[in-house]
Amino acid sequence: MKKIVTFGEIMLRFAPPGHQRFVQTSVLETTYGGAEANVAVSLANFGMDSVFITKLPKHEIGQAALNELRRYGVDTSKIVRGGDRLGVYYLEKGASQRASKVIYDRKKSAIAEAEPGEFDWDAIFKDAGWFHFTGITPALSKNAAAICLQACKKAVDKGIRVSCDINYRKTLWDRDQAREVMSGLMEYVDVCVLNEEDAADVFSISAKNTDINSGILSHEGFIEVAKTLSDRFGFSIVGVTLRSSRTASDNLWSAMLYDGEDACFAAEYPVHIVDRVGAGDAFSAAIIYALMNDYELQKAVDFAAAASCFKHSIEGDFNQISVAEAEALMKGGGSGRVQR
Repeated sequence: MKKIVTFGEIMLRFAPPGHQRFVQTSVLETTYGGAEANVAVSLANFGMDSVFITKLPKHEIGQAALNELRRYGVDTSKIVRGGDRLGVYYLEKGASQRASKVIYDRKKSAIAEAEPGEFDWDAIFKDAGWFHFTGITPALSKNAAAICLQACKKAVDKGIRVSCDINYRKTLWDRDQAREVMSGLMEYVDVCVLNEEDAADVFSISAKNTDINSGILSHEGFIEVAKTLSDRFGFSIVGVTLRSSRTASDNLWSAMLYDGEDACFAAEYPVHIVDRVGAGDAFSAAIIYALMNDYELQKAVDFAAAASCFKHSIEGDFNQISVAEAEALMKGGGSGRVQR
């Protein structure tokens, strides 16, 4: 099977142990993560030929990030080395009525200051069948946006399928900037993934009869959102993650896939959250896996919802599960009983 290429930023993550607050802890635990890197690791865990592209500093922290990707079998051979710093983010995990909080420290990171000429997309895309990026990467800098556009154009020229998770981050850019840049990139995207808020924030398309703050999500409203996006940009598939937040600790999790004609919804999972960061990336990775393996629409959304449901139970950004585990949950194996 052809390889999957993802492009973006991997960051060093600092987090207080457990559910401590920034202001009370004397210890910060470190891991690595970042949207497209998370997708690459998930796909490698699924047994796919997964490639991650970024720019990393040549110093030891940059090497440690690269080593972390290698540990999971991700191909790092085309990563560009250079620049002064690795992006950092700080995570305070919420609990009960206290929401999680993320603080970014990623300005002037190596990938944000990378130049379009540093990436040989002809070589990168050799034997590739899929290219994935998110809306986080073009938000990093004008250069990063230009590199995304360059990669998308090359992928389409080579007949490579392109997917994008909209992933709007208000701390990186405003809605007008996001709308302008992302609308230009959508011309090259075949599979679009988003959550309940992204369509409204970036494209001013809101789901009717939906209130995410109270947890009211209308299936009909999201079908209409997906249809509007498909009609506007020509997507063949729109995937939507559906989260009803009761508290920071307990959510309901589901998803929808729309193919231009039919909409399929996954089962709704009650999740008690250990770490929710990366759940959307886990969903994107599972969609890519399902579509590359020719799953029909209902099976694809069932698999993706199950895989991303599991992510809520796993510490760190990466989704540490197998295909077999996701398939077992699809079949009702979610009781949490000890497996012997």
